Amino acid sequence: MNVVLEYLPELRDGFLGTLAITGASAVIALVLGVLIAGCRVSPVPPLRAFGTAWVTLLRNTPLTLLFLIAFFVLPKLLLEGASPFVLGMLALGCYTSAFICEAVRSGISTVPIGQAEAARSLGLTFTQTLRMIVLPQATRTVLPPLSSILIALTKNSAIAGAFSVTELFGFAKLLSDQGYAITLIFAVVAIAYLIITFAISGVFRVLERRMGVAR
Repeated sequence: MNVVLEYLPELRDGFLGTLAITGASAVIALVLGVLIAGCRVSPVPPLRAFGTAWVTLLRNTPLTLLFLIAFFVLPKLLLEGASPFVLGMLALGCYTSAFICEAVRSGISTVPIGQAEAARSLGLTFTQTLRMIVLPQATRTVLPPLSSILIALTKNSAIAGAFSVTELFGFAKLLSDQGYAITLIFAVVAIAYLIITFAISGVFRVLERRMGVAR
């Protein structure tokens, strides 16, 4: 316990760093995931092809390789001078968006096709139908897998620590370099991750109960 108190500022910085990169990556992943899911179900063939290529490529690429591309290729092509946080956020967000896309697409498929046909008969465009009719109904189905995906995102954020991003991995490395027992390091970091993942689970349980009442 004395060790934790001694390095409390570093633990706090690592915890806040993990929260920051998880939250920022989650926003990117949710926005991209919904947009790519829209492409996947679009009546426009090029958009469907783009959505399929995005999901296939990112789901089958190791996350570590995406980090390497983000940190050593992107700065030379598009993002010169970008901070490690921004590069790590992009790698995590784009990778997770492929999984969110498939969860959203699965939710969309549970909405009866008659709903979309009725919307089109009223003169709504594809985008309006998706935004106002289909997605609100699909949300109930999407919430449970979305919770698991965001929890996985939280754990995947540990990779960012190996690329100079301030998060819990950096705190663990600090204690390890100081010669403290690996058991203590794992215990402290595990508790910190559990706090975050339990919070995510709690938020989604509340959302699921509210959506259940709405039925």
